Amino acid sequence: MPPSSPAGTDAANAVATSDFDYELPPERIARYPAARRSDSRLLVLGRRSGEVRHMRFRDLPELMDARDLLVVNDTRVFPARLRGWKPTGAAGEVLLLRPANGEDDRVWEALVRPGRKLRAGRILVVGPELSVRIVDALPDGRRIVRLETPLGVRDALERFGRVPLPPYLERDDEPLDRERYQTVYARREGSVAAPTAGLHFTPELFADLEAQGVRTASLTLHVGTATFRPVEAEDPSLHAMDAEWFDVPESAARAYRDCRQQGGRVWAVGTTVVRTLESVADGRSQLRAGPGTTDLFIHPPYGFRAVDCLITNFHLPRSTLLMLVAALAGLDQVRTAYRQAVAAGYRFYSYGDAMAVIP
Repeated sequence: MPPSSPAGTDAANAVATSDFDYELPPERIARYPAARRSDSRLLVLGRRSGEVRHMRFRDLPELMDARDLLVVNDTRVFPARLRGWKPTGAAGEVLLLRPANGEDDRVWEALVRPGRKLRAGRILVVGPELSVRIVDALPDGRRIVRLETPLGVRDALERFGRVPLPPYLERDDEPLDRERYQTVYARREGSVAAPTAGLHFTPELFADLEAQGVRTASLTLHVGTATFRPVEAEDPSLHAMDAEWFDVPESAARAYRDCRQQGGRVWAVGTTVVRTLESVADGRSQLRAGPGTTDLFIHPPYGFRAVDCLITNFHLPRSTLLMLVAALAGLDQVRTAYRQAVAAGYRFYSYGDAMAVIP
């Protein structure tokens, strides 16, 4: 059940999925990253007030003070996309999602394409030292696969795997994506999609925030594809989220507790951080440290316990991510902000510009 705190809760009745449709000209989709990470634009949206300001991401320190805590997701994207050929010569693709067997790092849960051709028993040859054997089909269409290689799994994926760029970029991955579709603080490998709100940060920006007295804490949530799956049901409450693994270290819980005691604000860098913090919040004053999984789906109305401010990118229509932002900022305010962003030429989605939702 959602927390009962009224802070951040929409006064309106529950929303419908169609409320989160909007028109986006194709040219507003950022197909490549900005030349420099922190040169991205930053739309600042007043939580509930709807006030909009336009800044650059490098100006973020102007919005923060010494009592604030910035929480980031240090997950690292791995080269999860494997393209190859069946023995017949037909092309196929496997997207690794997560290890399926804790004792065997070669067995994975995966998505395959074309599904009707890659049934149990089939083999996809990815390279001279890597093949993928389809072991089993799950009821939801996913597959259990085994990586067959004389190399270590990590070495095989680094050599033959590709960066799993979102399909709306409509391009193959390129060498630049190995660095740019990764935050500068990425550490713990396990995601098939980047926590894109963090792509705008640079070491220099972190240094500026530290000099200002802003503390930074890290947690981990390994991002899966379900986070980006559109909501099909008109009633969002009928949409089920897949569980994603997270880990909140004791250092993050301690930093959060200190921030609350000092009267500071908690800034979540990305929706994955929001979902993790809200999943482990023990009241408003502290977090439960340790690993776990969450399938928390935040949509209006929702009462936030752990998060005061949010840094995020611009999201796809009808997405769970957009619904989370609206739960914090207000649906009408987000609609207005998105209309202004489109009119002002902001760049959208994973490689696009950013938004900050603040009190």
